[in-house]
Amino acid sequence: MADQTPPAEGRGPDTGPESENILRYRDDAPVAHAAVTVDAFLDQSNAAAVRVEPGDDARDLIPHLERLDLVEVNFPAFGDGRGYSSARILREAGYDGELRAVGDVLVDQLAYMRRCGFDAFDPDAPLDPQDVEAAFARWPEDYQSAADARTPIWSKRHA
Repeated sequence: MADQTPPAEGRGPDTGPESENILRYRDDAPVAHAAVTVDAFLDQSNAAAVRVEPGDDARDLIPHLERLDLVEVNFPAFGDGRGYSSARILREAGYDGELRAVGDVLVDQLAYMRRCGFDAFDPDAPLDPQDVEAAFARWPEDYQSAADARTPIWSKRHA
C-alpha cells in the first residue's frame, strides 16, 4: 500500500518493508530489521530497533537513542492510549528516527498520533487511502504546541 502524504508535510509516498499496511511519512529508507522488546534491547548492544509495549517505560530508552533506527509502539487495543505518551517522551528527548505505531491503529487516531511524533503507521487492518488523506487534512490549524513541527495558530496571529 502506498503512503498518503498529509498536505502540510509535502513528502512523497513510501512503503515499508514488513507489511503491506505500513504508511510512512519520512524521507529516509525504511528500516528492514525486526524490533526486539525493551528488555532484550537493554540487554544487548547490537539491536537498532525496539518495540515498546503498553507496560514498558519509554524513558529507559533515552540513554540509547543514538543507536536506534526504529521504535515501534504497540497499540494492542483502540482504547489503550499509553503509546501516545511513549511517543511524546521519545521525541521530546531528541529521538529523530522512525517512530511507528503498530497494532490497533484506526484512521481517526492518525492525526493525533502525528502530533505526538509518530511518522509511520502499521495498522492491523488496512486503511483506505482516501480516509487517511482526509484524516490528515481535517484540521489545517493547531491550537497548541506538540511533538511535531506545526506552528500553533495563536503564534501566527502574533507574528
